[in-house]
Amino acid sequence: MDAVARAGRREWAGLAVLALAALLVSIDVFVLLLALPHLSADLGASAVQQLWIMDVYGFLLSGFLITMGGLGDRIGRRRLLLAGAAAFGAASVVAAYATGPGTLIAARALLGVAGATIAPSTLSLIGTMFRDPRQRALAIGVWMGCFMGGAALGPIVGGALLEHYWWGSAFLLGVPAMALLLVLGPVLLPEYRRPGAGRVDLASVLLSLAAILPVVYGLKELARGGWQPVPVAAALAGAGVGAVFVRRQRRLDDPLIDLGLFRDRAFGTALAGMMATTLLMGSIMMFLTQHLQLVQGLSPFRAALWMLPALAANMLGFQISPLLARRFRPGRLIAAGLVVSACGLLVLTQVGAGYGPVTLVTGWSMIGLGAGPLVTLATDLVVGSAPPEKAGSAAALNETSGEFGFALGIALLGSLGTALYRAGVEVPAGAGGAREGLSGAVAAAAGLPAPVGEALLDSARTAFTDGLHVVALASAVLVAGMAVLIAVMLRHVPPIGAPAAATSEAAEEPRPETAAVRH
Repeated sequence: MDAVARAGRREWAGLAVLALAALLVSIDVFVLLLALPHLSADLGASAVQQLWIMDVYGFLLSGFLITMGGLGDRIGRRRLLLAGAAAFGAASVVAAYATGPGTLIAARALLGVAGATIAPSTLSLIGTMFRDPRQRALAIGVWMGCFMGGAALGPIVGGALLEHYWWGSAFLLGVPAMALLLVLGPVLLPEYRRPGAGRVDLASVLLSLAAILPVVYGLKELARGGWQPVPVAAALAGAGVGAVFVRRQRRLDDPLIDLGLFRDRAFGTALAGMMATTLLMGSIMMFLTQHLQLVQGLSPFRAALWMLPALAANMLGFQISPLLARRFRPGRLIAAGLVVSACGLLVLTQVGAGYGPVTLVTGWSMIGLGAGPLVTLATDLVVGSAPPEKAGSAAALNETSGEFGFALGIALLGSLGTALYRAGVEVPAGAGGAREGLSGAVAAAAGLPAPVGEALLDSARTAFTDGLHVVALASAVLVAGMAVLIAVMLRHVPPIGAPAAATSEAAEEPRPETAAVRH
């Protein structure tokens, strides 16, 4: 039976196509961070239009993840993935050759909707292709490594592209991968749709959008401008609609999201762990990238090169975690990894306000290495704990929790860092913009007499670094607490591929639904 369940060459070839698409799409998204100044000048985009160019993708991606996960379970995951790939490729071409800000914003919006089809469909297809638990965990590690690797490679590739080509080339990176997926997907990827699935409940779709979009908008605006009434009201309104959405799902015979998935303790703990990790780590990454460029004075390209050791450590964590989880319980591995991440966060409290990237990169690398077990094994728990017919919804929840965690982390910890910066920076007369943030201080210093500008930069860099220290210390304490909680909540989960009956905890807490999927 195990031999029948094991994946062969076709499945691994299909994974290679999915992983390449994930890598290039991830690079494509992060390249925009470097391309924005160039395209804004070329298209004449206003400040508001620049914000929409950056944010509309994330808004619609977050908003449609749950809908697309449920839709894939109903109409076919491969069909949805290929339709999304075609739309993503077409929107990328439109964005690359946009002649005005409005066209680019519309293309970015379509990219967000199309992107929402890719991750849930890919993860659920991996669950279908790799039924053997050990192979599935390894496949998720490969796919996750490529997806996360694109985030680090984006600035490097973007710097090279923008040095030799026009800004539109940044949007064309994903087109070859989408074309490859459209050609090889029907051959290498299996189709799966839920037997007897009903229609998508339109009211649930509208409620999910009305819940997610205001919350994401509110969190982004809180991170950008502080605690203002409108973003707070938007987030609270979205939360209220979310409660209505949950009540509707409980009443429906065929809900968009089966809330019964949360009865599985491993599923709920893994989702909560993913959200907490992206909440803490995402905001830290924002601080570190700014520190490399605005405090240590590195160009975006050189800063990206210094990020490579952290990327390598992250990739190592993704790849070795599934192998170690064959011998050790996932809960213990995840907890041990989080302890390593907490130690890395403590290293960041020793980063100075001058040039010294080695300490920063060392701490960053420890964080990435330690996060590997949680990201890989928690994703495997989410996909593996769900019945096959609900894998699309489970994958969508996994991605949505990450999106919410990132936005919430930027809002909360970003606001904490900003408050500490404002309390510590000394702003001379005529440089009021310096109080808004470190980038404002850099801009203000350029228009001041040299001695005054240098004093402002020293004060701003010290205040920003002090804020980083506090945020890193607070995150280290929370990560350590999360390690203890996960070790306790997942203590019943045996090593990957081990029979549940081999452990006393599993014998005391039989979980037939999970065992049928994972073992």
